[in-house]
Amino acid sequence: MHPGHQRWHTYMDRGGDSALLSDLLAEDAVFHSPVVHTPQAGKTTVMAYLGAASQTLGNGSFRYTRELVDGDHACLEFVTEMDGVMVNGIDLITWNSDGKIIDFKVMVRPLKAMNKVWEAMAAQLQSTKA
Repeated sequence: MHPGHQRWHTYMDRGGDSALLSDLLAEDAVFHSPVVHTPQAGKTTVMAYLGAASQTLGNGSFRYTRELVDGDHACLEFVTEMDGVMVNGIDLITWNSDGKIIDFKVMVRPLKAMNKVWEAMAAQLQSTKA
């Protein structure tokens, strides 16, 4: 298993510690949002999105239910509940040889959950800009 894999779990278990996240991300990291059309590039931008995600999705009900790991790549299936809406999704993560995340893609289902995630993420990202 890739060493970055366990570090990602540590980050999630600690409730979204920004110092841990910063250490996990490569400078040229790219984030693929389930609701934003274009990839979001650069460590600062990816930190904003993943930080907002940990605040909105990473509530007390968040858990990974299945993991497929192959070398520098992982597919982590998760479930969580947001305001009574069950959210099911996957995190596709790629690490570089230094153990830093270089690519992070999130997919969410069903549509009702996607809409809830979009609403919560937009509010969280807006509050961090204020």
